[in-house]
Amino acid sequence: MVEKHLCCDCEMIHEHTVEDTRKKMKPEEDYLSLASLYKMFGDGTRVKLLHALEQNELCVCDLAALLGVTKSAVSHQLKALRLAKLVKSRRDGQVVYYSLADDHVKLILDMGFAHLYE
Repeated sequence: MVEKHLCCDCEMIHEHTVEDTRKKMKPEEDYLSLASLYKMFGDGTRVKLLHALEQNELCVCDLAALLGVTKSAVSHQLKALRLAKLVKSRRDGQVVYYSLADDHVKLILDMGFAHLYE
């Protein structure tokens, strides 16, 4: 049996639609940056950390106890999340507390869970 592939026989059918869409596209580097941001959500431990920080501001020790992983593992993931501007920190004496960087991070998490449960 020969497999048929559906494809166009010409280079462009709807020139006006293509041009309209092209005008609305972002610069290439924006797509690469967005893909990098979404990669941060590609690791279960990082997503758990973010969800925990959506609930409360927590320190590394408390996050490690909550997730059942080492403090070193938490610190490593928090560094990546901080560099991606998804979490922020504040120091109180010897203890550093972490929280979500802004409401956009909460929105991304909430929308993701809403999509899963629909």
